[in-house]
Amino acid sequence: MMRLKKIITEYKPAKIVSVGDKVTENIIKSGIPLNVAVIDNKVMRKPVKPLNLKAKRSFNVKNPAGTLNEEAFQVISEAVNLEGLTSVQVDGEEDLLTLAAVMTAPVNSIVVYGQPKKGIVIVSVTEDVKKKINGIIERMEKQR
Repeated sequence: MMRLKKIITEYKPAKIVSVGDKVTENIIKSGIPLNVAVIDNKVMRKPVKPLNLKAKRSFNVKNPAGTLNEEAFQVISEAVNLEGLTSVQVDGEEDLLTLAAVMTAPVNSIVVYGQPKKGIVIVSVTEDVKKKINGIIERMEKQR
């Protein structure tokens, strides 16, 4: 988390979004000011104790494993535009919501997610990154 703190100090991101329970917990314990926390009360698909987030606003959304549904995308889009800490509690799986977070966060934001047994991944949101993520989303199979 020291590296993340350094990046935040130097980069001064517009928003900081975390996706995943463990990375969110570690960011909060480090005193890093989060804007959006996307969690599902699971770590590596195993249930964990819910985080005690002191969120200004909370959303609950369903997003089945291996999907990025439209409702969840819209909730993430709304959450990144609110002030203060907003939590998004996912019934299902939050992994692919990282794509929605990158697509909807303002340019100059960062999105942080956990990479199991490796550490964290920090995505700097730029127009180029948004274009790449949009290409990935467009290639995903649409569910009816």
